[in-house]
Amino acid sequence: MDPQSCYLRVGRRRIDGVPLFDAGFTDGQGVRGKLGFVGSDAAIGLLEIGPLKLAEPRAEHQGSIFTARRSPHKGVVLLTRGRRPGLFLSNALAFRNPSGPPMLQVSNAESEWLKEQLQVQAEATLVVQAIRTAAQAFNVTAKISGSNPKLAPLVFMAPRSAWWQCISEQGCRVACWLEIIRALAASKPARDCLFVAFSGHELGVLGTAAYIERRPDLIRRAHAWIFLGSSIGAPRQPNLIHASDEVLEGWITSAIEKEGLTVDERAPHNSPARGEASVIQQGGGRFVTVACDSEVYHSVADRWPDAVDVAALARYAKAFANGALQLAEQSN
Repeated sequence: MDPQSCYLRVGRRRIDGVPLFDAGFTDGQGVRGKLGFVGSDAAIGLLEIGPLKLAEPRAEHQGSIFTARRSPHKGVVLLTRGRRPGLFLSNALAFRNPSGPPMLQVSNAESEWLKEQLQVQAEATLVVQAIRTAAQAFNVTAKISGSNPKLAPLVFMAPRSAWWQCISEQGCRVACWLEIIRALAASKPARDCLFVAFSGHELGVLGTAAYIERRPDLIRRAHAWIFLGSSIGAPRQPNLIHASDEVLEGWITSAIEKEGLTVDERAPHNSPARGEASVIQQGGGRFVTVACDSEVYHSVADRWPDAVDVAALARYAKAFANGALQLAEQSN
């Protein structure tokens, strides 16, 4: 997706933004009409979204944006909310099948001014121009062979792409992923251990689909899928674990607590899974994931060094690595 001209103009003021990658687009002239809230009869609707919550992993794909996709507006302005001022982008779950009117994501710093324009039903021009260009992306995969090929394999997965620099959202979990590889490569695990870092996380988890299509039996064949969640080691943030069953929940809880970390929240086993883990859940596989909350999730502020507590990240990485060694030796 190559954004071109993407802005909202009201009078002499122009507000630049980022398209919702799985909605419609305009041409270079855009659409024009009065501003109003989504659900009104205004030509251009305004909708406040977010902030995203740790315990609601699919909220950005449901609710208000879902309703806006089916609205008759010529275009929609998404006023993104977060825990700080700025622009907080939404993932494009339907990237392969975009739908709905053109939607432009803009910073919450514009909130007060935009709401004033709504009160007077100001005339506005919305341009959401973008080009879809064919491109090749890559997953990164590895395998450490186990001593007993009869045992079901373990799969350790982490996304490697997202919005902006995504240092805590993706960088921290890739760091943990690499530490697991280092620990298992130095040992001789009983089980085969498979590793994949996915591309296309923010674009309908495209990398996951490609990986599974080439290994259609792996979801159920694997002993467990360990999904390294977002923002691991974010400063002063609570964590949440979600496992498909009590055994895996107990395993990850023990691994975390051995490093002096606490479990702040547990998701019900049958609740909707996060990100790529949702594919495993829907396919009937066993999975466990750990994620942390974040003040800069999907924000340009998710950058080194402020978005990472290195000491906390190191403890999480050690917990995952030592836990992986234990899991890889289990024979049942």
